[in-house]
Amino acid sequence: MHFPILVTSVTQTLSQTTRLRTLGMSAEIAARLRTMIEEGELPPGARIDERAFCETFDVSKTPLREALKVLVSEGLVLHRQYIGYRVAPLDLEELRATFETLHGLEALAGELASQRLGTADMVKLERRHQAMIDAHAAGRRTEYFRINQEIHQLIIDGAANPVLASVYATLMSKVHRARGAANADMLRWQESHEEHEAIMAALREPGRPRLAQVLRWHSENTAKEVLSVVERSLAESGRLVNSKTAA
Repeated sequence: MHFPILVTSVTQTLSQTTRLRTLGMSAEIAARLRTMIEEGELPPGARIDERAFCETFDVSKTPLREALKVLVSEGLVLHRQYIGYRVAPLDLEELRATFETLHGLEALAGELASQRLGTADMVKLERRHQAMIDAHAAGRRTEYFRINQEIHQLIIDGAANPVLASVYATLMSKVHRARGAANADMLRWQESHEEHEAIMAALREPGRPRLAQVLRWHSENTAKEVLSVVERSLAESGRLVNSKTAA
């Protein structure tokens, strides 16, 4: 008499287990796609080919679509019926305003860090800088970009101002994806490398009198390139739309 209840219970348990496994896979896929988007591997406006990504991640469409729903909710991906998924475009004006604010925060961080960075902080910075040099020499762009961000964060941490750190983190999250896209430009990659050498030279100077100025200069150069890449991308997208309409 109790067998139907037992079978139902087992079926429900198996269903729940499958669902949890799918959710776990989708979370991992979402994390990997998020990194690809933020680091420029999937540029703004890029089409997300579901079949290709299912093959890449060796999964069915179910966990992939669960992951894409998460990224849609985060604003990183757009979904249109009959069209599919695309990486969300960037807002040029918001980026411009965010960078203007970041220039000031970088300079402020330099002023505070010039007084508060200790020996242990410099040891960490020197190690990460060397790791960045190695990544640059080996052509490991993604690794270089990650270490680059770590160095900026170490300087922010060295400023020892939690309010500054919080505001900086919020604003950096807004430009991180755009920076990743611009970092794909090889010329800017070399320029950024040279600018980081200048930052380290300013950090090593007694009293660090130039640190704030050099950090602001680097931030302004980065913004100029990032905004140029985004503007060019948006213009190209506009031309594509116009050409399709004309056709």
